[in-house]
Amino acid sequence: MIQSESGRMKQVVLITGGTSGIGLGLADAFISQGADVAVCARTATALERFGRTHPDALAIAADVTLREARTTLLEAVAHRFGRLDVLINNAGTFIQRDFATGVDATQGLEQEVAVNLTAPIQLTSEALNRWPTMSAIVFVTSGYALVSPARAPTYGAVKAGLHGFAEGLRRQLAPRGTHVLELLPPLVDTPMTANTKGKKISPAEVAAVTLRALALRRPMALPGQTKLLPMMLRIAPDTIKRLVAGP
Repeated sequence: MIQSESGRMKQVVLITGGTSGIGLGLADAFISQGADVAVCARTATALERFGRTHPDALAIAADVTLREARTTLLEAVAHRFGRLDVLINNAGTFIQRDFATGVDATQGLEQEVAVNLTAPIQLTSEALNRWPTMSAIVFVTSGYALVSPARAPTYGAVKAGLHGFAEGLRRQLAPRGTHVLELLPPLVDTPMTANTKGKKISPAEVAAVTLRALALRRPMALPGQTKLLPMMLRIAPDTIKRLVAGP
């Protein structure tokens, strides 16, 4: 049993894609609260950089779209910490696709679906098989899960799929007390959005809202502009769809 200096059992948190952007913001927030944190990423450079600044965390090379890599990831967490309390499915990718150009817009589609939808579902299943009483599972979707963007319709589709999975899983796991949280961030200031114009919020702000939603056992964490999105979709759906979906 892993204990903090106060004698209380420390929370063990696994964050996919936890070496940059939203994932790194979440890792920093959990570490500041005294949690034991494990992150995974695909590149050695990102893992080495994370390891230098977070020497007490566990950094694992893993492509979560591969079954063998997911097994290695969970075994590393089990070996280091003995259990997992919170799984955060954060790894994802944003790809713009234009189906109106008259050329094939589906190049790399299988990988996009795997990273954003299939892998989080598979990793969640595999983690639950090992630790059926985890305290929380988090899925990082997007405001685009509710309003699909014109410039990236497949991204909207896979995030909507993950939104639906989180919703159904929440009902399944409620009797055992596992909290399922969906995080719907707006445009966040990350390396992936460096060339994207528009108002951005910081990963730290996203992390703060997420930890608060976990503490209050809310079904959704809605940082920044997404806070009003569900309500606006009810009272002014056409207007909000034009504003959010974009050209």
